[in-house]
Amino acid sequence: MQQFHLHLVSDATGETLNAIARAVSVQFEGFDAIEHLHAMVRTPKQMELVVEAVGRTPGFVMFTLVNPDLRDQLESGCTEMGIPFIPVMDPVVQALGRYLGAESAGLPGQQHQMDAEYFGRIEAMTYTMAHDDGLKTDDLHRADIILVGVSRTSKTPTSIYLANRGLKIANVPIVPGIPLPEELDGLKKPMIIGLTVSPDRLVGIRRTRLQALAETPDTDYVDPEVVAEEVAHARRLLSKKRWPVIDVTRRSIEETAAAIFNLYQRREDEAAAE
Repeated sequence: MQQFHLHLVSDATGETLNAIARAVSVQFEGFDAIEHLHAMVRTPKQMELVVEAVGRTPGFVMFTLVNPDLRDQLESGCTEMGIPFIPVMDPVVQALGRYLGAESAGLPGQQHQMDAEYFGRIEAMTYTMAHDDGLKTDDLHRADIILVGVSRTSKTPTSIYLANRGLKIANVPIVPGIPLPEELDGLKKPMIIGLTVSPDRLVGIRRTRLQALAETPDTDYVDPEVVAEEVAHARRLLSKKRWPVIDVTRRSIEETAAAIFNLYQRREDEAAAE
């Protein structure tokens, strides 16, 4: 792998910039980006330190800055050193401005305001953490989405990812020999979605988990035949309940969350159209 330095400069947390940079850099096979994130850069002194850092490890510079003076300071420094740079949000902001016939407010970190949406995400995260792995089934009716699946189908990380988008998520495990909570029956508000995975993939994930915990691998938890029956039982159960099912075998957490969100949004749109 050929390594290169990638400087990400933001006047906010840098989350948006980091996501864009990773989405772009993975398109180039054989190259590995060494990321340098410079976040919350809002003063000339801070920008001076950033320019110095770029000079020490020259590489491509991507930035999201709304303050024109700070932009000029970074662009001038990069130009003097012959280092390429790009303001990644400019094309989108300019195109949207033309469409709306309006000017950008030019304020940093507006997506992170502590407004009603922000506190909604905090509430969603609190609910999700309190309803992990089958906990507190007495108020599942308050959830937006309930994820159901066997152990190690990424229910918890997927739930947290969705909670960060403001959705209240509960997740309930399917455990051999133990019936699902009665509270799942008759729910109208939450959308219940099943998660399944191939037995081979599940065995591999569980073995890795046991190794990380330094526990013995000689257990039914990773026995291929037992796991295959466990997965088959879960699929029969999900089919009987007629809940939508997502196979997470070859999906990342982000991809699984996107598929779940699409199902949920489609249901909400259909309900609004009635």
